[in-house]
Amino acid sequence: MISQAAPTFADIVAARRRIAGLIRSTPLVTAAELGTVSLKVESLQETGSFKVRGAANALLMLDAAERAAGVVAVSSGNHGRAVAFVARSLGIAATVCVSARVPAVKVEAIGALGARVVVGGPGQDEAEAAAHRLGLETGATFIHPFDDPRVIAGQGTLGCDIVEAAPDTSTIVVPLSGGGLISGLALAAKALRPRIKVIGVSQDRGPAMYDSLRAGRLTDVVEEDTLADALAGGLGAENRHTLRMCRDLLDDVVLVSEEEIAAAMRHLRRRHGLRVEGGGAVGVAALLAGKVDATVATVAVISGGNVADETWERVTG
Repeated sequence: MISQAAPTFADIVAARRRIAGLIRSTPLVTAAELGTVSLKVESLQETGSFKVRGAANALLMLDAAERAAGVVAVSSGNHGRAVAFVARSLGIAATVCVSARVPAVKVEAIGALGARVVVGGPGQDEAEAAAHRLGLETGATFIHPFDDPRVIAGQGTLGCDIVEAAPDTSTIVVPLSGGGLISGLALAAKALRPRIKVIGVSQDRGPAMYDSLRAGRLTDVVEEDTLADALAGGLGAENRHTLRMCRDLLDDVVLVSEEEIAAAMRHLRRRHGLRVEGGGAVGVAALLAGKVDATVATVAVISGGNVADETWERVTG
């Protein structure tokens, strides 16, 4: 059962100890061509994205009965892959519900890790409804991709890592979708360095959190095809944590276009030899487009690298 209590910095510290054996220490790479900028390369993390942090913390906190009953998740790709990886490591049965929009390369990667994959409908909302139904039918624990205190605390460990590795950081630029990563990261970073700024970056096609923050309430999102497919989808009908945390903790949110995302993907390949998916490149897109000040010490989170070969070559080749 998901706790109703919002995560605390103490929860993030505990998560950092808990998940240490299941995650990698990813590099911080200088990107002087962008300004006073470093890249936190979570695309080199286990399963190719930061998502393994939250999945590991959530699954490691299950009791024996919950582990025996298995887990079910909904995902636009990377969360499902992370849940499948951690579940296999811990001997837990996993089912992942996806929408028909999730790229085949991500669906195949989830299945290759031993999880059962179910296409729950045309969009993320339908896939989430299917996951909840399966949880009720089977007794499996639902592992939310972002609005779960255990997941948020796990993602927040990235904030600790960044501040520890680069204590003079003034700004952290973070891809923003449902808010699990940025809310946990901001909570941790601001606990350690209260003056640090955290800026979210979303695609301009269906930016659910951006629209909800501007409206001051949960808003519906019309999903559109985007290079940043990992950032697609809504916030859920009963968002308990991330909307409020983003409202309270973020200093700004900016949007980037498809052309700006593609330019960032090309830049990361040509200048740094990094394979980065569209959702993972949005922070660099904002920096290249001059939408974020790069004259102060800035860390841009490269959140994931799981992109289909044909998309990668079409965009960056």
